[in-house]
Amino acid sequence: MGTGSVIRRGDAQRMSAGTGVTHSEANPSRDEPVHLLQIWIFPREQDLQPEYEEKKFSDDEKRNKLRLIVSPDGSEGSVKIHQDAKIFASLLDGRQEVVQSLEDGRGAWLQVAAGSVKLNNVALKQGDGAAVSQESQLRITAEGPAEVLLFDLK
Repeated sequence: MGTGSVIRRGDAQRMSAGTGVTHSEANPSRDEPVHLLQIWIFPREQDLQPEYEEKKFSDDEKRNKLRLIVSPDGSEGSVKIHQDAKIFASLLDGRQEVVQSLEDGRGAWLQVAAGSVKLNNVALKQGDGAAVSQESQLRITAEGPAEVLLFDLK
């Protein structure tokens, strides 16, 4: 089994399922639609004890900056994950920009949850994802209000 992370409006929830655990996500509201992104990242080791962790991050913590929400060591108040991966969330106002450096040998995935952005001058819109390799710096510029998730990966 893998480690699952559910990102809902930039909040993080982590579960190490271990063995014999069933998991599903559903909208608890009958009236309001939900937009969620379910992400599964395989752990670096097998047979981990089942765990669950959930944290909420305010819009202010993510506004026009990249807020670390998932990391291998739980740094900066993030949710801990059993993998060499970091996930950042950002809510960008129109024409705002965030920049992230990547260490040698690391790649990234940018997921546009809402709005439109440019990633190093490449246009992306809601629902788009972009794999990045062999780049030392990522420049994410909002075309209007936008929400993005940035994955820093080995």
